[in-house]
Amino acid sequence: MMSGGSSSSSALFRVTHSNTNGRPEILAQNALSTIRRNAACSSVFVIAVLISTVVIAAAYHPHDPFFNPTSSKITNSLTDSVNVSDVEFAVAQFEEPQVISDVTRECRLDEPIDCRDPDVFHSLMRAAMAKFKDIHFYRFGKPVRGDNESSCHMPWRFKPKEGKADRFYKDYRTFTVVRFENCTVSVAGIGDYHSGGNARKRKGQVKGKKVNGSNPLDVGDMVNEGLPDVESEASFISRKYLVYSGGGDRCKSMNQYLWSFVCMLGEAQYLNRTLIMDMSICLSKMYSSSGVDEEGKDFRFYFDFEHLKDSASVLGQAQFWSAWSRWHQKSRLKLHLVEDLRVTPMKLAGVKDTLIMRKFGSVEPDNYWYQVCEAREVESVVRRPWHMIWKSRPLLDMASAIAGRMNWDFDAVHVDRGEKARNKELWPSLDEDTRPEAILKVLQRKIEDGRQLYVTTNEQDTLVFNPLKDKYSTHFLDDYKDLWDVNGDWYDEMMKLNSGNSVEFDGYMRQSVDTEVFLKGKTQVETFNDLTKDCKDGINACTNTA
Repeated sequence: MMSGGSSSSSALFRVTHSNTNGRPEILAQNALSTIRRNAACSSVFVIAVLISTVVIAAAYHPHDPFFNPTSSKITNSLTDSVNVSDVEFAVAQFEEPQVISDVTRECRLDEPIDCRDPDVFHSLMRAAMAKFKDIHFYRFGKPVRGDNESSCHMPWRFKPKEGKADRFYKDYRTFTVVRFENCTVSVAGIGDYHSGGNARKRKGQVKGKKVNGSNPLDVGDMVNEGLPDVESEASFISRKYLVYSGGGDRCKSMNQYLWSFVCMLGEAQYLNRTLIMDMSICLSKMYSSSGVDEEGKDFRFYFDFEHLKDSASVLGQAQFWSAWSRWHQKSRLKLHLVEDLRVTPMKLAGVKDTLIMRKFGSVEPDNYWYQVCEAREVESVVRRPWHMIWKSRPLLDMASAIAGRMNWDFDAVHVDRGEKARNKELWPSLDEDTRPEAILKVLQRKIEDGRQLYVTTNEQDTLVFNPLKDKYSTHFLDDYKDLWDVNGDWYDEMMKLNSGNSVEFDGYMRQSVDTEVFLKGKTQVETFNDLTKDCKDGINACTNTA
């Protein structure tokens, strides 16, 4: 039985490899004919049919739907995310990356490097992937001429392989390219983070268009932080609005501001209304260098307004009240005033008036916005949409720059000291537990000697952490002051948002960037989970996570 099956199988494979021209239908016919002539019993026939099926499957190659999409879903996905650079990168990423990538071609030794040449482009990509092994490349932009005839600048978007990054970052670097006597071209070196300035999108560029004769080469979309406009009277009066007026949340900690803001945003979503928001923030003295509350800070300094307006229906107060004053009498628009916090969002669901205004009194803490969402029956209905609140892109880019300078290969420790370390009643052990000697004992169990260590801390004098340098290469936020000085990208972007006026890199911005860099560390050592048994909110306030 076994020998008969073997004979039939051998005959079958001889047939499939002779005079078939690789056509699957001929393969099937010949295979079945051979089986009928040689099969000794039905079991052999079954085995042979299975074999013929395998052969046909191996010979038949259907179109790959990823490159020849047949469904609208795949087509839309490709339209949204893939361009020529993506396809070229998809091919390049499966090649063996080499730091020195050779390209053989006809050339003159004295001619400039053509950065637009596809082979040079692929060499730059392979060199980047070989050097930066700790990141996932998403998209390479087309390279352009660098600072001289032997350099190219190329941008890309990426994510770190480890850490908690939930978005893509951008980089653009300079590549030094050399040509040898046999006309091979090699990548000899790659510059520092953001060194390839010619590949950076210039101010005033519009996605997909040329500005001043230059092509948009940036790897990411333009950031559009502009305030939404009121398009017309018809569009304005067709919508419903919600606005909060007054209240005691101003000039409080940013945590309280956000807790109140997402409550207001959640109510607007529940009521299906456009939220009218005050774009001006009062920065609490706890974050200011002056030691006093500072008015006139822009929401966009700290948070990603583009993401917010893409995720929710929002309108700035200035735009709203300007339109309201023009059209509310003509169109007989009505305002519904609410001055009692006991009026829940559910009771306002049936209001038909164009504008609902919640007016808050002057007595704290009964005039905090978040009180609207605190009642138990409201908590189960109104959801705080935290996913809509992102840190501003310039701040995230700064954190990315810091991580990039450490080649995304570092560990991080958070050391919370400051006022807490001095308050022995609420934090009896924190001071001792966050001294360098105590920190080292913890780090030695978690992080190998010699590693790069980023220290996130509110300690003003970072010299107290010098003992850590005996075991680690330490880094602090102030080591990267050039990122927010007058020559940095962040400074330019803030000037643009602030009508040409400079913006201080304040305490809350420092805290935001510091936290983001900490979260990008491969190993993260926290103050209250790792360094001390004290509770984050004071004695007897620890949260049971079991």
